Amino acid sequence: MNQNGESQSTKVDRTPLTYVDLKRWLGLLILLISGALLVWALKSILLLFAVVFLVAMVLNPIVAFLQRRRIHRGLAVALLALAFVAMAALALSFLIPPFLTQVDDLIRKTPDAFKRVQAQVLAFGQRYPSIQQSIPEADKILNTVGARAGELLRLLFNSSFRIVGGLFGSVLAALLLVFILIDPQPLVIRFLTLVPEQHRESSRRTLLRLTQQMAAWARGVLINGTISAVTTGVLLWLIGVQPAVVFGFIAFLGEFVPMIGPVLTSIPALFVALSLGVDKFGLALLAVLFVQQVETNVLVPFILGKSMELNPVSILFFTLAMSSLFGLTGAVLAVPAAALFKIVIDEFYLRHRVLNRDQIQSQAKQIILGEK
Repeated sequence: MNQNGESQSTKVDRTPLTYVDLKRWLGLLILLISGALLVWALKSILLLFAVVFLVAMVLNPIVAFLQRRRIHRGLAVALLALAFVAMAALALSFLIPPFLTQVDDLIRKTPDAFKRVQAQVLAFGQRYPSIQQSIPEADKILNTVGARAGELLRLLFNSSFRIVGGLFGSVLAALLLVFILIDPQPLVIRFLTLVPEQHRESSRRTLLRLTQQMAAWARGVLINGTISAVTTGVLLWLIGVQPAVVFGFIAFLGEFVPMIGPVLTSIPALFVALSLGVDKFGLALLAVLFVQQVETNVLVPFILGKSMELNPVSILFFTLAMSSLFGLTGAVLAVPAAALFKIVIDEFYLRHRVLNRDQIQSQAKQIILGEK
């Protein structure tokens, strides 16, 4: 103890900031800014690698399963590649041609569908003139939307196919994926080597948990998307809203963008249904709400269970943030980014703290209920 009763270990360091300290902090700031600018300049390449590593995490459990069955890892990757090639050939032969025909038919019929919607809106306004007067800009909005409806649909499908387009980028991504799957051990070793020894175990658990959660997420998205696509297509076909196959495929794509994706991808089907009449629109809306409720309350809890443990608020935040920074690809990577953030917080911060969870839950409840 010193004369003031304070121990040397708790004494506050009041050493003034020197020129050397200022120079070091300024250099660190410049380094961080330069790194951020470099990352932003290379964001397209980094996104490509992020998608490839994500796909590798998803496919690695399959390769590991075959490897545990005493199949050489290279042969397991080759078998997996042959399976994907066979599925792609099957899709190109039987599924893609009729699908593209329906897409072209939908784009050609969009202007006529808009005219029917506009006529129904005008009839509604004549029946209820007070409502029409309260929204005087409705005609301008409809004219603008109608003028761009065809372009929007073309942009939607062009963007969807452009994601997997680009010959050079696709070949590079496929080769990179094969290399990673065949021999991922050097990458993992290099990653663990670069991590300080005191954080190596936490880093190992982080990578393992992220791989497991990404596999569960991909499985859930594919299963949920397939069920939602089939259910949406069948219900819309029964109602008479065509092309139902296209709307089912759009619903499948919506599953890759969490929370807001299914809502946005239901708009084209509802627009076409509205052009066919208010009764068709009501039935289509009920069908869409039914599919989304089944997915939210049945499919997601049953298929994913508690494997992800992500709060919907954090998922929505990462979806909006990643989409604003990196576009559609960023929105697809929102759940992996949210999972990585949560795992890192758990392993490097919360694991090393003694938490009284009952007390924290009690305090949270008091805040929510407004109790002192």
